[in-house]
Amino acid sequence: MGGIAKNGPEDRGLSERCIVGFNSGPPFEPSLYNNNVQIFQSKDTAVIVTEMIHDAGIVQIGERPPLDEKIGLWTGDLRGYWEGDTLVVETRNFNGLTQSYSVFGDFEDKLLIEKFYRTDPYTVNYEWTLDDPSTFTDRITAIVPMTKVAGQLYEYACHEGNYGMQNILGGERIAEKVVQESGAN
Repeated sequence: MGGIAKNGPEDRGLSERCIVGFNSGPPFEPSLYNNNVQIFQSKDTAVIVTEMIHDAGIVQIGERPPLDEKIGLWTGDLRGYWEGDTLVVETRNFNGLTQSYSVFGDFEDKLLIEKFYRTDPYTVNYEWTLDDPSTFTDRITAIVPMTKVAGQLYEYACHEGNYGMQNILGGERIAEKVVQESGAN
């Protein structure tokens, strides 16, 4: 999750490897930067793109069978439906390789319910409820207003030009070689 070893990229943290980020969700939580979200929708699908890690949550809307519960995904299996003008997204089937919320839990039996609804032409309220009885004794709920901004959401491009990983691992290989050579003498 937040590894610091240098044997290979899998030893590094998830956000450093651009798999999930500290505010990319789910649930989305505003942070110091990269808090933008873009929502697209069609008849049977909604796509929720977060700026951080440039993740796209694809929400299947309507009656579709859920994934087999043995299939776990980093951000879960998103299924949605409409309650009036509110898009409700229920997410299950997390892979258990990240915390349920903050630094707690492991997604073992987590259910995340997210609601998106307009409060005016420029604001969408994002309401989320986390139900994880193996970690918490009660549900956690929050509401985050999202204000429309002019302009495009640009790709975060986490890996583009990311020399950090290559340099960390390359430096460690050189250090190992120096130790090996000094021990051979």
